[in-house]
Amino acid sequence: MSIIIKPIVTEKVTKESEVLNRFGFVVNKKANKVEIKKAVEAAYGVTVLSVNTMNVRPDRTTKYTKSGLISGKTNAIKKAIVQVQEGETIDFYNNI
Repeated sequence: MSIIIKPIVTEKVTKESEVLNRFGFVVNKKANKVEIKKAVEAAYGVTVLSVNTMNVRPDRTTKYTKSGLISGKTNAIKKAIVQVQEGETIDFYNNI
């Protein structure tokens, strides 16, 4: 079971990484904060101070088309925002 699925690279998370040393990851839904902390420390060699997690619900959509009503949804994910120690950083582009 892989804990870290992929890093989140958006404008908001990039700004937090520059200002507050916080980095975002999409993680396994069943992973807890302790497991996430150990996985990030092992994968990137940094000291993790805190981990905040959030479950993101799926977005549901409906479209009216020629063939009728089509409904769909996105996948539900779990995000983790990890704060690392001052002076340390995570470089996503070298580890992808």
